[in-house]
Amino acid sequence: MTQKAGVISPSPEEGDRQFEAALRPPSLSEFTGQPKVKEILSIAIQAARARGEAMDHVLLHGPPGLGKTTLAAIVAQELEVPFDQTSGPVLQKKLDLTGILSNIRDRQVFFIDEVHRLMMDVEEMLYSALEDYRVDILIGAGAGARTHSLPIPRFTCVAATTRQGLVSAPMRGRFGLVLRLNHYDVDDMTKIVTRSAALLDIQVDPEGAREISRRARGTPRIANRLLRRVRDYAQVRASGHVDLGVAQQALDLLEVDRYGLDEADRKLMLTILQNYGGGPVGLNTLAAAIDEQADTIEEVYEPYLIQLGFLDRTPRGRIATERAWDYFKAPRRSTVGGAGQPGLFD
Repeated sequence: MTQKAGVISPSPEEGDRQFEAALRPPSLSEFTGQPKVKEILSIAIQAARARGEAMDHVLLHGPPGLGKTTLAAIVAQELEVPFDQTSGPVLQKKLDLTGILSNIRDRQVFFIDEVHRLMMDVEEMLYSALEDYRVDILIGAGAGARTHSLPIPRFTCVAATTRQGLVSAPMRGRFGLVLRLNHYDVDDMTKIVTRSAALLDIQVDPEGAREISRRARGTPRIANRLLRRVRDYAQVRASGHVDLGVAQQALDLLEVDRYGLDEADRKLMLTILQNYGGGPVGLNTLAAAIDEQADTIEEVYEPYLIQLGFLDRTPRGRIATERAWDYFKAPRRSTVGGAGQPGLFD
């Protein structure tokens, strides 16, 4: 993937983590968008505080960059309890989880990111912690081995995943709240960009903020990343003030179009349209044609292209829609007598 494509990737880069942390809203009232999720969480938080109990476990799922980690921290802040976090890939052994759970405090919020990537034996150990609030520890080995149950305080587990289908049914069943985060509309994105600009002391017009929002794929993480790039452009090529013209010039330079599509998205769609007559084309064939990993195409590029109505997944393969033909203005190739695929030197 090119560096330009990375500008609108929803996956966090190491240099962005500290930047994003400074922009995260500290409370539900300041969190923009996701009204249904906010309402459900607000009710659960108020009920738990009124009873003086730990809140039900929460599973947040949805595309990356929409605020799952932010919401987990907000839950702890609203409950006025400690917050601890880890991620599925970090918990490689049962001992890793045992060490964390043995230090859990009463009503604490324990956040697990990428929960679908937990090792199976670690996940099974987590079942008893979530349901019965105990950790089963094996002492000894062989015929003399025995199991000791270590009770732990009641706590709230908030887990996040970008692939709910990979979370096992037993794991999903242990969460009292299963909430999906959806992409944001342009109005909500504009509020997010305006708030981030104020925190970063960036002078941005409402039209400039809306233009950035329109090209951010409905994802706050991408919007904040684009805002930084537009700020740099405005500082070097303009007076430091971001208006509609400056925002358009900066985003055009980054090759991010009005739908938020970048060079990699266009390469994918033009390959389907020009090389394969609009499809159908298999995922592995498409991956080889554009020199990209199949899972990257399936998880990063395709969901947004499908939401825009440019691409369809079918049992026979990927097919470009009529809207894609109109938008990308690719010449139609005749498919009479064959699949419409050109040869190597065509």
